[in-house]
Amino acid sequence: MAATAYPTVVLIPLCVPGHLASMIEAGKRLLGRSRCPMSLTVLITQMTMSANLMSDVDDIMRREADSGLDIRFVHLPAVELPTVHHGLEDFMMRFIQLHATHVKEAVSGMSSPVAAVVVDYFCTTLFDVARELALPAYAYMPSGASMVALMLRLPALDGEVSGDFEAMEGTVDLPGMPPVPARLMPSPLMRKDPNFAWLVYHGKRFMEADGVIVNTVAELEPSILAAIADGLCVPRRRAPAVYPIGPVLPLKPPSAPGDGEQVVAQRHECVRWLDAQPPASVVLLCFGSMGGSFPSPQVREIADGLERSGHRFLWVLRGPPPPDGSKYPTDANVHELLPEGFLERTKGRGLVWPTWAPQKDILANPAVGGFVTHCGWNSILESLWHGVPMVPWPQFAEQHLNAFELVAVMGVAVAMQVDRKRGNFVEAAELERAVRCLMGGSEEKGRKAREKATEAKALSRNGVASGGSSDVSVQKLAREILHKHDDKGCATASGESMGSVVVPASPARII
Repeated sequence: MAATAYPTVVLIPLCVPGHLASMIEAGKRLLGRSRCPMSLTVLITQMTMSANLMSDVDDIMRREADSGLDIRFVHLPAVELPTVHHGLEDFMMRFIQLHATHVKEAVSGMSSPVAAVVVDYFCTTLFDVARELALPAYAYMPSGASMVALMLRLPALDGEVSGDFEAMEGTVDLPGMPPVPARLMPSPLMRKDPNFAWLVYHGKRFMEADGVIVNTVAELEPSILAAIADGLCVPRRRAPAVYPIGPVLPLKPPSAPGDGEQVVAQRHECVRWLDAQPPASVVLLCFGSMGGSFPSPQVREIADGLERSGHRFLWVLRGPPPPDGSKYPTDANVHELLPEGFLERTKGRGLVWPTWAPQKDILANPAVGGFVTHCGWNSILESLWHGVPMVPWPQFAEQHLNAFELVAVMGVAVAMQVDRKRGNFVEAAELERAVRCLMGGSEEKGRKAREKATEAKALSRNGVASGGSSDVSVQKLAREILHKHDDKGCATASGESMGSVVVPASPARII
């Protein structure tokens, strides 16, 4: 198989589904808006610590292999997993570092000219490889601009704050946002341990990037992006260029005429249930692919809160992870988990779904009027794309910061009291209050959240439309990459696309 003459952009993701899928979608958008042909080459690190994780990664690769786009996957050789580490972030950074030699061999051995390297923000240690090979290096942030601002600000914050954030009573200054309560900082930053140190490291490395690509819409986070551009996050130094190209979501094209009967037949049971509900009447509770499993006391509080709210609901409830160490939840035994009589008392207005559910399809249904969410950034963008206001119930990572932004900056959510010190516990009365407020009560906060969510829907769709802010930003990024690359990458481009190729796992090589 002959190699393409046009340049390739090398993507180095953190190979977990939320990060990998988002980076590939961003790369596809780059291909689609470039004035000259380019391809994508994705380097896959083998996460042998989790069979479920690798299965999800394989599913993503198979889907993209069928897309017809010029996306090639290179499996890097497996490495021995770090045996000494001090938490998840520390483990992942040590794991990524072990791949530096394999990454250099794979990139330097490519038959197509490499135009740029784009690394997940957890992989900035691999900037060294790009520099050794004299290649432009970009960071990809699958979260919002608030996380970019925090990463840039973090090295200075480390010096300003002497103790742990979890011990602070006050607020943190994050340019472009109202003062952020220290208790809402991302989980890895709460204590100054090796996990914290790694994020400070990434913040410093951001300053070396040729640019930071961020999964947001400029109009959703204008004050934060302006603060970054004005140098407020890193005083007296020039911050890297930021390219807001979101929302980066794998959105389905509309059905073709005549496909109606087939589409109805394929609709998920949850979606068919929603079809029978009044418009904007159902609140969705869904907590991501690794969430939705709660201890029995919390399950009872959720059930009591939903029952007392009087509103229709679709609750994706999951069982505890299996004893094999996997973090993925199992299917829930609803009869064991739920209070006695709950299903009978809520029959007709509630659906408890005990396994995976198609969140994007559910949010797209007009019956859904609100979303109780863990505040993963992909879920937030999906909700805003469909104009659905939210009740934030953050669990881990940067989700508490996201929740604060949804309420205090974007105004698209109704706040709910989440006790972080008790494992993010929520009382039944608090869930009842938040749902009532969000789902059409007379409270001003709920009305404003619904209005702001409707505005965010228009902003999201306008952003990716031709000539929208995200569309212009991705075109600018493509021009920048091609400008840095030798112009012959365009001049000699010829031939047909190779299509998608999944490269055998070992050793690392390009087909």
